[in-house]
Amino acid sequence: MQTSVQNFLAGLLICVSLSATPCFAQDAQVRFGTDVPRDVEQIYERGLQWLATSQTKEGGWEGGDNGPGITGMCVMAFLASGEDPNFGRYSENIRRAVRNMIQSQTAATGFFGGNAGHSSMYHHGFAMLGMSEIYGVLDEDSLWPAETNLDERRSVGESLELAVKAAVTSQKNNQFNAWRYGPEATDADTSVSGAVLMGLLAARNAGIKVPDESIDKALDYFKSMTTNRGEVGYSGVGGGGSANLKAIAALVYAIGKRKDVEQYKAVLSAITVNLEHEEYSYPEYFRYYTAQALFQGDFDAWNKWNLKTSRQLKELQNKDGSFTSQHGPAYGTGMSLLAMALNYRFLPIYER
Repeated sequence: MQTSVQNFLAGLLICVSLSATPCFAQDAQVRFGTDVPRDVEQIYERGLQWLATSQTKEGGWEGGDNGPGITGMCVMAFLASGEDPNFGRYSENIRRAVRNMIQSQTAATGFFGGNAGHSSMYHHGFAMLGMSEIYGVLDEDSLWPAETNLDERRSVGESLELAVKAAVTSQKNNQFNAWRYGPEATDADTSVSGAVLMGLLAARNAGIKVPDESIDKALDYFKSMTTNRGEVGYSGVGGGGSANLKAIAALVYAIGKRKDVEQYKAVLSAITVNLEHEEYSYPEYFRYYTAQALFQGDFDAWNKWNLKTSRQLKELQNKDGSFTSQHGPAYGTGMSLLAMALNYRFLPIYER
């Protein structure tokens, strides 16, 4: 994980080596996350303050959808701007949220779904992603209060290993080698599969053992759902899906190190050709995945899209710092902040 000092030195080195003009200097700052736009900083600060003050004493968030996946999103939102989970101003919020996720995990199976209903595998994927980003960063000596029963305690590493096992077991029982809403589902869709696959890729990136076969088969599923025009299907056969699915597919190809396949080239082209596109169905979801897909695939396109989106989010943010969404304010705020998080470059999963 890059620190702000490392980011600064990296940018400074490039400027010196290029005998930089002000234009080059600005470009290096943008590329290495050392020049975060003021609007983004204000959006982020207000959003984090809302997350901190609205968190329950148990560590989660209420209102609309809630569960380990939403909590994982909020943990990532804190970490993404460089907040210290051990000594920082939001350290207790982060630790409380991590405890909440671990306590929601079924010990016998490793499943993070809890009482999340039909969206349970979404929660599992995002919780696994959030736990992957906190792994190795959190000093766990301070994680559990002394009064917590020993049988309720679990380390982040143990939790992640269990979560990976649950995802892999679910995939093995699925005829498409992918995932759907429930862990025992035999059908699949690219939206749920993208969430779980990103969790697995993040766990592998963090050093947790993830079978190569599981990653390969999941990526093959995405290839089967992508046409040569860059259309990505939702379920069944490929093609005809929303812009959300194009962004998800582009991201998993990139993070899964499949930038050489034709499907990736086609879907990235389909995204970058229309940077002005607005998605009115699940817009927070769209911004979250599009930010990452563009950043991984076309930095100049991301820079243009990021400027437009930061202005848009500034207008959408409520006075209290939250973002309204059809899934509730915690989801809306966490996802909206994460759409801006690439301005900071702190999360390992965001590395290019």
